[in-house]
Amino acid sequence: MLIIDPKEVKTAVLHSYLLGAVAPRPIAFASTIDKDGNPNLSPFSFFNVFSAKPPIAVFSPARSGRTGATKNTFDNIKEVPEVVINVVNFNLVQQASLSSIEYPKGVNEFIKAGLTPIPSQLVKPFRVKESPAQLECKVKQVIELGQEGGAGNLIICEVVLMHISEDVLDANKNIDPQKIDLVARMGGNYYCRASGPAIFEVPKPLSVIGIGVDQIPEKIRYSRVLTGNNLGQLGNVEKLPETVDINEFKKTVLAGIFQKFTGKQAELEHELHVKAKEFLEKGNISDAWKTLLASQ
Repeated sequence: MLIIDPKEVKTAVLHSYLLGAVAPRPIAFASTIDKDGNPNLSPFSFFNVFSAKPPIAVFSPARSGRTGATKNTFDNIKEVPEVVINVVNFNLVQQASLSSIEYPKGVNEFIKAGLTPIPSQLVKPFRVKESPAQLECKVKQVIELGQEGGAGNLIICEVVLMHISEDVLDANKNIDPQKIDLVARMGGNYYCRASGPAIFEVPKPLSVIGIGVDQIPEKIRYSRVLTGNNLGQLGNVEKLPETVDINEFKKTVLAGIFQKFTGKQAELEHELHVKAKEFLEKGNISDAWKTLLASQ
């Protein structure tokens, strides 16, 4: 493996590897205002939420890698400790990228990027009308991580009000990931789009205590067909299916496979593993287990 020692490489090189490895990263499209009322708007991908009670978001406008200078966003927050974090979806990504240009202080990125500023209710900075979700925040703490180029500045914010477009909600008033169509930053010039086939579900192992991969029979655990992800699915069950259910499944759903491979145990087990993998890819873990245990 390639070994990177942060003390032995240039900051720009380390920065590139960090961004390529720690991805995708959500984007905080941060709107701030200085003490004279001049607005600023800029995207930052060193960002996430870290608490729900209190609701805390943290992002980092790092110092310039070339000059070590702080960003206008950071300077504004030191003057007016408030910020609106607007999320970035696919329809907004090009304008958000345009606003990242290091314009001189006082230049209004809302105008440069062709975006619409709208008043916030509890903080001074404007919201981005085109963003499907906007978080009004009060800055609780600023942590400067260093004074050299590339050093981050953690802006720890409390979300005091959220605005969510009705257009991105489902029938239950939850955010629909397909409708909100978010984007995230990768390394270099790359982004990714969180919609379509890129979105998939992984049931959270909260309601049951899974048996774990170590409890899966060795013939299944060391399958040449099943992947690590498949084994993770199989290990996330509380108990294995009953023998009576396995036998019934064997007589009905799997009857054709057993007839085709009568007397060919190795081929039969391979085919059953292929069939089980198909069930797992559809999220049908119960039938996958019945298939795998049918030849035991």
